[in-house]
Amino acid sequence: MNILVTGADGFIGRALVARLLSGEPLPGLELSQVSLTLIDQHFEQVAADPRVRTIAGDIADGDLLRRAVSGELHYVFHLASVPGGRAESNFELGRRVNLDGTLSVLELLRRQAQPAKVIFASTIGVYGAPLPPVIDENTVAAPSMSYGAQKLIGEILVSDYSRRGAIDGRTLRLPGIVARPPQPSGMLSAFMSDIIRNLSAGRAFDCPVSPEGMAWWMSRPCVVENLLHAAALAPRQVQERRTWLLPVLHASIADIVAAIARIHGSAVAANVTYHPNPALQAQFANLPPLNCPASLAAGFRHDGTLEALIERSLRGP
Repeated sequence: MNILVTGADGFIGRALVARLLSGEPLPGLELSQVSLTLIDQHFEQVAADPRVRTIAGDIADGDLLRRAVSGELHYVFHLASVPGGRAESNFELGRRVNLDGTLSVLELLRRQAQPAKVIFASTIGVYGAPLPPVIDENTVAAPSMSYGAQKLIGEILVSDYSRRGAIDGRTLRLPGIVARPPQPSGMLSAFMSDIIRNLSAGRAFDCPVSPEGMAWWMSRPCVVENLLHAAALAPRQVQERRTWLLPVLHASIADIVAAIARIHGSAVAANVTYHPNPALQAQFANLPPLNCPASLAAGFRHDGTLEALIERSLRGP
């Protein structure tokens, strides 16, 4: 099976690649003799595995894509993106990666004899702010940042290329994924990861949103499971729906702090202070309930409990 992973050296990409190479069963997927092509701007480490080929470069470079891919692709996990804050501050960069890069991948796949299964990582940022009282599978997307707009266009392209038979696309609107490494990422929602990492390690944390701020939470292992589940969806399921919301844990910052305290001790609560940023809170910590019965019926899952979320979020790839 030939698999392409874009954004393969990113936070989610590294965990997905490790899972694909782990040899553990992949429910619903028969992946024998896996061959992975990994694309990212750069790689911190090159995998010493004969099943893996790494290509460093710009995802929007059509020549690079053509050089990178040999033979027919069976699965494509398109994770590459310039996230919210960076895409907003550098429109040209965001457009080149999030729009031009997605189109370059789809155009490459359109020339295949058999359609590849394409799992496209979109974002809850397609909904923008302010949000309605409840979001469900019929809520109209209305992005308020360039990142959300670019991802929404990507969703439409994936659906249209699928309608034309060029690919077999499945889009997931990803929530806040935790816990990201403690380094600049361009993610405005980085505080969600920082609070878990710092408080779990016994460090102080100054939170930029209020304790009442509500967010959608999912661990990295959980999102990898959902990406692989999307790849395994039956044809009838994707004919009915190409874009999927993911079930999430809907919890306040105070709920997260309390769950960390239940794991690491009551002293945790004294290590957090609050200085809310109204703009940040409006975009990322004022999120309403998210209802997605169709996704639950199709087998997508959240972490189960906040304690499980916290413990899983601190695992390595």
